[in-house]
Amino acid sequence: MQQIITFSTDKHNGLYDITQQVAQIVEQSGVKYGIVNVYAQGATAAIMIQENWDQSVQNDVISLLKKLIPAGVWQHDLQDNNGDAHLKAGLVGPGETIPIIDGKLGLSTWQNIFFCEFDGPRSHRSVVVTIIEMK
Repeated sequence: MQQIITFSTDKHNGLYDITQQVAQIVEQSGVKYGIVNVYAQGATAAIMIQENWDQSVQNDVISLLKKLIPAGVWQHDLQDNNGDAHLKAGLVGPGETIPIIDGKLGLSTWQNIFFCEFDGPRSHRSVVVTIIEMK
């Protein structure tokens, strides 16, 4: 089964919690045991599993990436001024795979799935959710 989540983003750099949307797709699938792959379409976006107890960890992720990969100093900036967004997305990676255990996401208490925006705001972003059932 495969489904696409679409949404808009309102920040230049930000983490957006998509856990509930992915959980709903897993529930609708009826799959009890397997894996779900969550994949960000776009060269300036990524997927990350991280804590969502409060906003501090998400803020820290963005702060760290801004320090590691500053804006405005990359060759690609001469083309469309988003070289840092491409590098951040490449470092974090486009996808994550989560086990499905007894029909639910196999995340721990503090883990959530985040879409990482590094070149926003964007009116249209897409995440492909692919479910593979274990037989």
